[in-house]
Amino acid sequence: MAAKKSKPPILTLTPEQEGEANRKIQRFMEDRFELDLGSFEAAEILELFTREIAPHYYNRAIFDVQTHLKERFESIESDLWALEKN
Repeated sequence: MAAKKSKPPILTLTPEQEGEANRKIQRFMEDRFELDLGSFEAAEILELFTREIAPHYYNRAIFDVQTHLKERFESIESDLWALEKN
């Protein structure tokens, strides 16, 4: 059976951001569930979220930007019509 090819991450973090995220995951798991995760386990959780959940946030951000730009362009178009000479 062939190994399942994983999707490339939709976003990447700097090593500093990744380290900080891993520490936050470890702290959360300890505070909330009294689970003492090592750095490997925290990195696996971060990879899962990056690969499987981040695309949803990314797509939502793209949608929100598109909506904002459409509204802004409509406003600009309205401003241009107001400048039109009769």
